Amino acid sequence: MASVGLDAERSRLYCDLVLHSLPEAARQALLTMDASKYQYQSEFARRYYGQGKAEGRLEIVLKQLATRYGNLAPAVVTRIQGANAADLDRIAERVLTAQTLDEALGSI
Repeated sequence: MASVGLDAERSRLYCDLVLHSLPEAARQALLTMDASKYQYQSEFARRYYGQGKAEGRLEIVLKQLATRYGNLAPAVVTRIQGANAADLDRIAERVLTAQTLDEALGSI
């Protein structure tokens, strides 16, 4: 969270310093991880950066789909709850033009 609000040059510097200080295994894990699936560890980050945004995005997508296609089956809701942020964004875009719920959901 220390890099929030920093200019781009200083943010890159901080990231480089953190990466350099990590053991090789941790550095490789960090570099190859899917950031969209990361769950913040601190309560502060979960509250202000993580779950609030993800939960809000999920609620909006569920509301959009229910408004457009009617009540959603529990299996569909569970499927959507398992989607990552990028998938939820794609669903939110597709729901604007999709003719069917399956078309809106795509391959999630």
